[in-house]
Amino acid sequence: MIHDALRLIRSYHNLKQSELATRLEVSQSHLSEVEAGRKQPTLDLLEKYSRTFDIPVSSILLFSEKKGDTTAERLENYVGQKTLKMLDWVRIQLRI
Repeated sequence: MIHDALRLIRSYHNLKQSELATRLEVSQSHLSEVEAGRKQPTLDLLEKYSRTFDIPVSSILLFSEKKGDTTAERLENYVGQKTLKMLDWVRIQLRI
């Protein structure tokens, strides 16, 4: 899920992958693989996102956490997934 969150952060700021890759000082191909979920972002990359977009790393990580099996933890997973889907729907509707 973290790859979806990172992609949405970029989209909401109306940046192309190439533009963000330059700001983050990574290659566009690496950023593309991270956003597609083929590679896991490093802590260094998450810190760069944090500085670039003024978002705490903890807020970004919220969407990547896999909680346990208690009812509350399953609910947190569900809410996180639904939040990302809702934000993606809004992005599509606004054509961001």
